[in-house]
Amino acid sequence: MLIHGIGSQWPAWEPVLDRVAAQRDVIALDLPGFGASPPLPSGMTPTVEALADSVMELLEQLEVPRPHVAGNSMGGWIALELARRGVVASATALSPAGFWNRREVAYSRGSLRVSVRVARALDPVVDRLTGSALMRTLLFGQVVARPWRISGPEAAVALRALARSPSFDATLEVLTAGHFTGGADIGVPVTIAWGQRDRLLIPRQARRAARAIPSARLVSLQGCGHVPMSDDPERVARVLLEGSAV
Repeated sequence: MLIHGIGSQWPAWEPVLDRVAAQRDVIALDLPGFGASPPLPSGMTPTVEALADSVMELLEQLEVPRPHVAGNSMGGWIALELARRGVVASATALSPAGFWNRREVAYSRGSLRVSVRVARALDPVVDRLTGSALMRTLLFGQVVARPWRISGPEAAVALRALARSPSFDATLEVLTAGHFTGGADIGVPVTIAWGQRDRLLIPRQARRAARAIPSARLVSLQGCGHVPMSDDPERVARVLLEGSAV
């Protein structure tokens, strides 16, 4: 099961889907309030715990017991939360949120606020703008190491997903108010992979994640940014397959 990050949706995984699906049955979902999924019920705060609950409910509906789970950014934190609960067979987290210090989280929160404002302002002209490799580089340079490689249509889909996520603002505030905890209690295999050119969640956070989850396997993704699926699909697919080979 593949879980996207904040402001994203399941197509973020498309660069690696075919490679992973050649060896695994794959479910890529839209979290509540993102992509095609409606927000959580009124009055329910979109915490990591609540989002993890929604993933568990989906697994029950699909009758999928103890899947291997992987997530990116916020999705990585959710994957680790599911591992902490012991309801998955393994967890692979790509640049997971939740391991920041005070300065780093302020930087990430501010960066994401600016990103969503830009996406909303550009929404009416997004198809025209994303046809330019220069514009794709300017718009995606913080989260992708090689943004000019993203196609215009893919970039347009990603920007629309960010601009039109009804739960973005509320989720961002809750997400950046906390930290991942309980890593020492995890009893299933965990892989933490971090892009060495991550400009949103600084790579030094990987060391904190490894300390917080002593049993985790730590992988460095050379030449990759915060959303590494677009930068090196072959390498990321291999990490996902290795992490779920138990």
